[in-house]
Amino acid sequence: MSEENKIGVKIRQIREDREMSQEELAEASQSSVELIKDLESGALIPSLTPLLRIARAMGVRLGTFLDDAPHSGPFMVKSGKSDNIIRFSGQGLGEHSNKSAMEFYSLAYGKGDRHMEPFIIDVHPPDDGDYQLSSHEGEEFLYVLQGKIEVLYGQEKYELEASDSIYYDSVVPHHVHAKEKDSKMLAVVYTPF
Repeated sequence: MSEENKIGVKIRQIREDREMSQEELAEASQSSVELIKDLESGALIPSLTPLLRIARAMGVRLGTFLDDAPHSGPFMVKSGKSDNIIRFSGQGLGEHSNKSAMEFYSLAYGKGDRHMEPFIIDVHPPDDGDYQLSSHEGEEFLYVLQGKIEVLYGQEKYELEASDSIYYDSVVPHHVHAKEKDSKMLAVVYTPF
């Protein structure tokens, strides 16, 4: 398993704790068995939408894939320097990739009873302009810290620069990507449990 993709270990651990087979998890999360196997082995980097569906199918928050020993009180990260990273391919539901388009640095991975998932995200420009929009339950808030970010939202396109923000319902098909190198944003993701 890649040092950069440790999320599969947590998925397998939670799945086994719930006594679910890979086939049962695939069916419950509307995913393929191949996707579940590839995630658990660390062979690919997931996109956010299937990961959210997998979390929901197992009855856990997205952040559970980062949690080790959750705290019940406040949780603080100094200077935005989180050691817990989730890497996403930025591809759609059916796409498989072993390349990261976004690195999510969790700002609350130790807070066990949270309902929001705050992240600092390094966003890389895509190799091509073929974007597959995806959707999931919940809401997202994005605040651009540096660079330029483009959000495709339904039939609309929004370009954001440093200090711009956007708040939207995640159920509308969307895609977020960088328009230039070294783009970074703060994101707060809420998915109903």
